[in-house]
Amino acid sequence: MPDPLDLQGCRRLLAIATTAMMLVLLPASAPAQQVVVVVNGDPITAFDIEQRTKLNQLTNNKTPSRNEVVEELIEEKLKLQLLKRYMMEGMDAEVDQTYAGMARRARMTTQGLNDTLEKNGVRPATLKSRIKAQIIWQQIIRGRYQASFQFTEKDVMAKLGSSSPDAPAMGYDYTLRPILFVVPRGSPDGTAEARRKEAEALRARFTNCEDGIRIARSMRDVAVRSQTTRSSADLQPQLREMLEKTEIGKLTPPEMTTQGVELYAVCRREPSSSDNTPDKKKVRDALMNEQFEAKGKAYMKELRSQAMIEHRQ
Repeated sequence: MPDPLDLQGCRRLLAIATTAMMLVLLPASAPAQQVVVVVNGDPITAFDIEQRTKLNQLTNNKTPSRNEVVEELIEEKLKLQLLKRYMMEGMDAEVDQTYAGMARRARMTTQGLNDTLEKNGVRPATLKSRIKAQIIWQQIIRGRYQASFQFTEKDVMAKLGSSSPDAPAMGYDYTLRPILFVVPRGSPDGTAEARRKEAEALRARFTNCEDGIRIARSMRDVAVRSQTTRSSADLQPQLREMLEKTEIGKLTPPEMTTQGVELYAVCRREPSSSDNTPDKKKVRDALMNEQFEAKGKAYMKELRSQAMIEHRQ
């Protein structure tokens, strides 16, 4: 009967041999998984740094230093860790919505944005991690310091006067009817282009909202959405400029969205109140951002002073 000690020794040798074999079989990319920094127990790897560098090159058109990327990732880890502390719910859905919005503004689908990132060596998860950290940070800073984000109309006028010596741009309130030419997911190639041509054809026939909307409702797979009022002060500059160029009773140029091809019928345009102009909105946003940045820097300094940050390389 074999000696139990000999059996134990054989098992140890077998375990050592198995471990050695696994190390030999590790993929060549394993060095990229080397831990560079540990932030409160959460690792930042060489692969994370490589991914963020490529993302920043793609989005900022410049190559950041390795130290800049490491510092960005450390602060991102601290922001993401707040998710557990404050038990914020529904974050993944909000991230996906923001991601889809980025794709839409770039005139592509979500899958198109995925493909563009991957073509440049960036995983979509890398961008989504940055988006999640930004959303968390905005909610936390606003929640902690909202009461202190204050400025007066005098502050607005003073900044407006220093930044815009010309007369402030007039604001408008637009009454709009969104019209969507539906393109179902998984449609064959060319469907979106065919629908865009249909939208252009409707645009050529559209002379007023009453008759034009009736025509749109009679068309196949076209959704006429409820009337909405939008202030030019709340619009992105590109959309604001497009509406300014569109005559009353006409349609805006068609745009591709995740649901299909969308246009807006401009049914009415009226001057906004003097307090609701694009220039004033821009100044208010700038003042808010200044206060947000100041509070954010102070809180990040506090988080870093309390954190366990270990640099390993």
